[in-house]
Amino acid sequence: MGFGNRGIVADKWSGRLLWVCAIGSAVGFYMVAVERQTQNRAKMMAEALADAGSSIDASEKS
Repeated sequence: MGFGNRGIVADKWSGRLLWVCAIGSAVGFYMVAVERQTQNRAKMMAEALADAGSSIDASEKS
């Protein structure tokens, strides 16, 4: 058992660690994108309801 094999094992594990970090980052970015999309959809629905309510109020006053 020489020192020559240690570099190969370290390279293999560092490569695996790099892939785990990359996949974890991708999952994190996906979750942030889904959350922002959900917030934008809720905001648009609230604005649409507010606009519909204000148009109903305006039509009742005339």
